[in-house]
Amino acid sequence: MMYYGDHMSGWAWALAGVGMVVFWGLVITGIVLLVRYVGQAGQQSHQPPPTRVPEQVLAERFARGEIDETEYQNRLAVLREHVRS
Repeated sequence: MMYYGDHMSGWAWALAGVGMVVFWGLVITGIVLLVRYVGQAGQQSHQPPPTRVPEQVLAERFARGEIDETEYQNRLAVLREHVRS
């Protein structure tokens, strides 16, 4: 390696400039990703999980065609009997 005294060459300045831009880009990207992660984690913990009533599940199955009308009516009657008991 050649010694140029106490001054950097043009390539060294260019490499230092590119290195500084990459470094600060990584720092800023890390901060943005951290803020997004913390923000999403806070939102998810405050929302209660959606509750579905058994009648809704039965109606969805009937709407999708998984059960016919007779089976839907029979199961709905059973569900409503258990609610009264």
